[in-house]
Amino acid sequence: MKNETLKNNPLLCDIETGMCEIPGTSSDSTANSNIQSTKKSVKVIYYTDPICSSCWGIEPQLRKLKLEYGNEIEIEYRMGGLLPDWNYNSGGISKPSDVATHWDEVSVHYDMPIDGDLWLEDPLNSSYPPSIAFKAAQMQDNEKAVLFLREIREMVFLQKKNIAKWEYMEVAAKKVGLNIEQFKADFEGDAKALFKKDLKLGSELGVRGFPTTFFLDDAGNKEIVYGSRPYAFYEMAILKLNANATKSEYSKDWETLFAKYPTLTAKEFSELSGTPRNESEKVLNELSNKGILEKMTTKNGSIWGIVKQSTND
Repeated sequence: MKNETLKNNPLLCDIETGMCEIPGTSSDSTANSNIQSTKKSVKVIYYTDPICSSCWGIEPQLRKLKLEYGNEIEIEYRMGGLLPDWNYNSGGISKPSDVATHWDEVSVHYDMPIDGDLWLEDPLNSSYPPSIAFKAAQMQDNEKAVLFLREIREMVFLQKKNIAKWEYMEVAAKKVGLNIEQFKADFEGDAKALFKKDLKLGSELGVRGFPTTFFLDDAGNKEIVYGSRPYAFYEMAILKLNANATKSEYSKDWETLFAKYPTLTAKEFSELSGTPRNESEKVLNELSNKGILEKMTTKNGSIWGIVKQSTND
């Protein structure tokens, strides 16, 4: 029954594989067309979705990868269309509330805060609107688009916000400094076509679920990491393509890390700072108790951010 449930609902991600799978897709991934080379030694094509819980689960690994191998890799974010709507379902899963308990379970598995009550309180009908919004953000600025994606993920996983609603997408866009008029125009216009291109390429590449991460070199060699995997899997993919890839040293103190990433979970702080996981939360709590960090707590974990200074300071 469990396997049947997974087949019928992509939001019920397989904890063993770390993959949120699209219904009706095959596991073949042989296409190399439409993949362009990069000036950096390794290009990374990252297929994801704003509401993919397994993708939220690999945020610690991806953030570390950017810090250690940012000079060697160029990451290209692509949207995969995890939840078109609820009409495709058949069998035992037919409504959003069926996902709530699962999200609470994967939160524990990935050690990343996720509140499944979203699916009871204000569920999304589709992940397409926030995916199109991400493409609209990309049209303006790639770096701001990545920040935008992080914002809407925090909204959906921790704040229980239905990020398919324009009001929340607009708030996130403003927060990361996007031009809102352009963002809205692109969201209602060309971003839809760009999203369709992502879906088309994903189909050609054999993407069957998320996260799927392709690593490519200029010679066309390819390594693929399916699902949520430990950091070593992503690092090894880079080194297989470029054995001479150099790992950058970075400062692991909390000031430097929060300057780079404005919000961190205890799992992320542990991964990036090298602090044992059972100590990372204590360090962050001490900083929040001193008023240096703000702590947001959900029923399944917390996230910390730098305290915002008031304009009167």
